[in-house]
Amino acid sequence: MAFDVDGNSVAVVAVAIPVIGSIALFSFLSVAAWSDARRKEREEYYRSETLKKIAESSGEGAKAAIELMREQNKNITKRRLEGMKLGGLITAVVGIGVMALLRGLVSDEPVYLAGLIPLLVGLAVLTYTFLLAPKEVE
Repeated sequence: MAFDVDGNSVAVVAVAIPVIGSIALFSFLSVAAWSDARRKEREEYYRSETLKKIAESSGEGAKAAIELMREQNKNITKRRLEGMKLGGLITAVVGIGVMALLRGLVSDEPVYLAGLIPLLVGLAVLTYTFLLAPKEVE
């Protein structure tokens, strides 16, 4: 066991730093996730209260509330589809990059074919997004 000038164990410090860092990281992540969930909950609550008041106000208010809800649903669907397209493209490009990297590093074995895994996953996501995913409701 190694000791420093004061006679303390260096091994204990070497183990304690990653443990304390891990605890701090996961504590931060849990608090951040909790606060994000609370924020989204408050936003939905206020949105539903506003829509309820608009719908109760008059006949025109109800129509406006329904139109607002339809517009919000269109925006959510569009944002979800755009995110899936971006995710599919990034995954496919990562697969191509891995194939090029492995082809350059190892030329004896066909190891570069491992890059087909992320490439095919990205292509599957893109195929789903363009062909099978529910489209925007007009």
